[in-house]
Amino acid sequence: MRKAYGDWTVLDGVDFAVPDGTVFALLGPNGAGKTTAVKILSTLVSPGPGSGAVRVGGFDLVGEPQAVRAVIGVTGQFSAIDGLLTGEENMRLMADLRHLTHREGRRVAAELLERFDLVEAAGKPAGGYSGGMRRRLDIAMTLVGGPRIIFLDEPTTGLDPRSRHTMWGVVRELVADGVTVFLTTQYLEEADQLADRIAVLHDGKVAAEGSADELKRLVPGGHVRLRFDDPGAFRSASAALRESGADDGALSLRVPCDGGQRALRSLIDARQCGGRARRRRLAAQEFGEHLLVAREPGGGSGERCGGLRMPSEAGEGEEAAEPGCGDLLASVGDLGEQGHPVSSASCRARCRATFRRLPQRPGVQ
Repeated sequence: MRKAYGDWTVLDGVDFAVPDGTVFALLGPNGAGKTTAVKILSTLVSPGPGSGAVRVGGFDLVGEPQAVRAVIGVTGQFSAIDGLLTGEENMRLMADLRHLTHREGRRVAAELLERFDLVEAAGKPAGGYSGGMRRRLDIAMTLVGGPRIIFLDEPTTGLDPRSRHTMWGVVRELVADGVTVFLTTQYLEEADQLADRIAVLHDGKVAAEGSADELKRLVPGGHVRLRFDDPGAFRSASAALRESGADDGALSLRVPCDGGQRALRSLIDARQCGGRARRRRLAAQEFGEHLLVAREPGGGSGERCGGLRMPSEAGEGEEAAEPGCGDLLASVGDLGEQGHPVSSASCRARCRATFRRLPQRPGVQ
């Protein structure tokens, strides 16, 4: 697509494809050309000279504009509701414009008002609605004709955080129903939360396109800084997160991370797993010292416990590379995490059962 107004080029060869039933986000600052792209794709503005073939819903944008309009719905950047009419009257007006019968229009209006939680306010003038309510009514009016494709031009601009999250839920519900959503936004978080594919628009051109994760990988240097009050916790985290940069003086770690929810979840899991492994090693060490200590043939001083090297020969909590040790560590460590003392009868019974499954060696009892 190309579009210019005099010497001002708004769109300069913008090209993308949007699969059915997905959310496509056009991300960019004010003046990047997002709204112009929506106006062209919704037949409100004709594409400029030099534009290639544009198809929306399988129909040619220039040759079949009426067919395109029959399958799309548009929620513009600014609300299109009539503030003097009630919410229900706005819905019925849209039903009349869609040429629905009187009965069908009332039914569709009632269903959509209930779906968007506007039943209580339906009989009140829309001019008194909050920003979030006006936006929900706007989208409900867009859905009156049952469009397959919806254009949402910056739908959460000016909304408070709670209303924004409500709108995100609305978009997810639309996609779950099989609707294709073309979304423009200035918010990185919004595109990250909602979009299957994102195109970054800059100076009328697509600067980058891909999934949220793909685009994040294009920008190096992201990290999360972890600060600790406890030196022990700091050392444990350093061991679990070996790729991190440690500042011993400040008790902080600099961990490479793109800042996404999945990456942060993995970081937290790694930290927790490091703590669990340390607790299991300490529990297994104490268990070996008190319960299942066996001596090697020949009266050697080294002590072993089911393949676990004891501190007398291996250092604190070090594990031998022998099959079965992981089972023993897990068994004892789980009991330790649950608050059972390692010398209790329940611990002894469980550890004996685990020890029987370990490979037996001559001379080890």
